[in-house]
Amino acid sequence: MSPETPPPAAPDGSRTRQALIADALAADAAFAAAEVWRTRAYAALGQYGLDAAAGDRPTKRASDMALREIASELAAAQRLSDRTVQAHIGRAMQIVDDLPVTLAAWGTGTLTRAHVRAIADVVSTLPEERSAEFDAIAASLGPQLSPGRLRARLAAVAEKLQPTTLSERHRRGRETRCVRIVTGVDGMSDLIATLPTVLAVGIYDRLTQQSRALIDAREQGADAVSCGSGGGSGGGVGAVGVDGAESTAEGISGDDERTTDQIRADILADLLLTTAPSLDPTHADGEAGGLGAIRARVQVVVPALSVLRPEDENLDPAELVGHGPIDIDTARRLAEATVVPWDRVLTHPVTGEVLSTDTYHRTAAIDRHLRARDRRCRWPGCAVPAIRCEVDHTREWARGGRTEVANLGHLCQRHHSQKQFTRWSVRQRAGGVLEWTSPSGRMYADEPLPYSPAVRFLPDESPPPDSEPIPF
Repeated sequence: MSPETPPPAAPDGSRTRQALIADALAADAAFAAAEVWRTRAYAALGQYGLDAAAGDRPTKRASDMALREIASELAAAQRLSDRTVQAHIGRAMQIVDDLPVTLAAWGTGTLTRAHVRAIADVVSTLPEERSAEFDAIAASLGPQLSPGRLRARLAAVAEKLQPTTLSERHRRGRETRCVRIVTGVDGMSDLIATLPTVLAVGIYDRLTQQSRALIDAREQGADAVSCGSGGGSGGGVGAVGVDGAESTAEGISGDDERTTDQIRADILADLLLTTAPSLDPTHADGEAGGLGAIRARVQVVVPALSVLRPEDENLDPAELVGHGPIDIDTARRLAEATVVPWDRVLTHPVTGEVLSTDTYHRTAAIDRHLRARDRRCRWPGCAVPAIRCEVDHTREWARGGRTEVANLGHLCQRHHSQKQFTRWSVRQRAGGVLEWTSPSGRMYADEPLPYSPAVRFLPDESPPPDSEPIPF
């Protein structure tokens, strides 16, 4: 049977199938039209912000703050991260300005969002004067190819349109190197490093060789090979040190069944957490530099009852602030191993509101209370942990604001500067509630995250079938 000859089907089934396919395609077309509408709306919003900045304060910083101001207001209304919304606005402006042909094809359903994303990613590597030519080529190629194949074809097209050599572009590309984290589920996350390709391949190859060496040693019955040491922190709430990869703490033993991928990840974590970097300006005369003495810090909340009753950890899990729950075994190891002072947080037994904090080590009482109360940046929707934030006077100290808990809150550097240099305003209400007012007058209340109450009221077990019903 040739590929063009469809299998026999009942007439009713054939009509139903075709109708469902047509319905799905119509939905896709309508969705594409809505996405184009959204893209144009976001681009118009971003252009409005830039125009306002150009009229009042024509500087690069003013333009950035204007986009932040616009993105923050839209993000607060949508309950999203303002960083995410600003990225959406930037991508929308790029598509509208540089890819009008692609945008039109997207609106008619000829291209999908995945096609447009691939085109936008590649056009960002080209100078502005080549965008129109590339746009026409990409829009014509898109309907013939899947997004993955389109991206590969467009990379070749873009290379021919480049006015500079690959070496020159690589020098610019090195400026984008960075490390970022993407929080996952079940206490796992992706640590992503953007590096020059030769370095990335070299790192991966070294990790692979090291993992194979460990596997060879394991297969030869070696029981004394170790690739790291565990570490951690503990107690109520605080910043803790992390001194090793937890999964390498046991070393290599006869019952080690880790895969190559798992060992690669363990070695990477161990190297990053324990090894002194060679590029250390404080290194001299064969002595270890100061960078090697720096230890990783994370902010963890460990409920005391969950440590005592690990079988109930789902009711009140330990939390890595800004990233989500972590398993109680990891939290207990951190609690037992750390030498970092911990704050004990006393909460209301019903609401979970922070009432007071204390510690067995002397620290600033106000800072202890604020860390326990806020736990994260207090800009609506921001999840940056308090240990990465600055303590801000809600009402400026220069204008009479007092240095007290009722006038202080944690803000990350990004949102601290937004509070200072945009038209957002804030006041602090009772209980540490920050009430933010956007430039258009919308109000958003950011409340401190409550701790789980120490007392829980649970229903009794279901009565037996022959029991009398409760008369109310």
